Amino acid sequence: MALKQKIYGSYKSAAELLMGVRTNSAFKEKGLLSNTEFVTAGDNLVAKCPTWSWEAGEPSNRKSYLPADKQFLITRNVPCLRRAISVEEEYEAAGGEVLLDNDDNGGWVATHGKPKENKQEEENLPSMDALDISKGNKGGIKSIPSYFGGEEDDDIPDMEDFEDSDNLVESDPATLQPPYFVVAHEPDDDNILRTRTYDISITYDKYHQTPRVWLTGYDESRSLLNSDLVLEDVSQDHARKTVTIEDHPHLPGKHASIHPCRHGAVMKEILDVLMSRGVEPEVDKYLFLFLKFMASVIPTIEYDYTMDFDLGSTSH
Repeated sequence: MALKQKIYGSYKSAAELLMGVRTNSAFKEKGLLSNTEFVTAGDNLVAKCPTWSWEAGEPSNRKSYLPADKQFLITRNVPCLRRAISVEEEYEAAGGEVLLDNDDNGGWVATHGKPKENKQEEENLPSMDALDISKGNKGGIKSIPSYFGGEEDDDIPDMEDFEDSDNLVESDPATLQPPYFVVAHEPDDDNILRTRTYDISITYDKYHQTPRVWLTGYDESRSLLNSDLVLEDVSQDHARKTVTIEDHPHLPGKHASIHPCRHGAVMKEILDVLMSRGVEPEVDKYLFLFLKFMASVIPTIEYDYTMDFDLGSTSH
């Protein structure tokens, strides 16, 4: 596999030197982007999702067909609370939304499933039966002592007993800190949630004329994850099929990358679906669609690709 990747990488690098950049748009026809369209889509992503930003990278690695200060996009410290396989096991088939479900599309699937219900929280919520609501209750709503751990009304002292100042005992712990008060404490380190995090970057692949996603993972102690651990956070349908470990074009070291060989075809299918529904896709929204599609590959890495506007204009 490593030899095959090396040969392919050498061929691809040589081809990119010979091929020119795309000058005409093939966004709707082929799902591809020109270098200028990539910058346009990246500018919109950064504007709508401030967690993303442009990076210039090392001057020696910069691509002449991209602006010097816009070589690639990156978002850092993205949480990944769970392993992908654990989520896949919880998805119910009836709740899944499959966008591309045939072999001709390279097996790309948008897995928006319905996780198992967590009833533990519901069991811990107090029932309305624990509240006494009646016309005769002038106080409005009062709690039933047997549920909330209180005492009966007869055990509650009358405030008239404390009118005499001699009855006040300042050192009585019960008067200073009633048992129903909650005392705040600084959290112990053990109570702080530690999770894997990822830096996600997006480069422009000149050969395939599409964006390309790169993953750099860190464990709970901010140590780099090895490739096998990174693959735990990738959909198992794609972990060994479309994810490769390669040199990043701008950053040092090996990085997991979602191979872009089928990106154009899949994006074309998505755009066709939108247009069939009367939506005219706009090129500056490309990366939002692209990142939504990528969520099927890395479903538990919680990067931002949301937006509060339409993906295109509606044709009439």
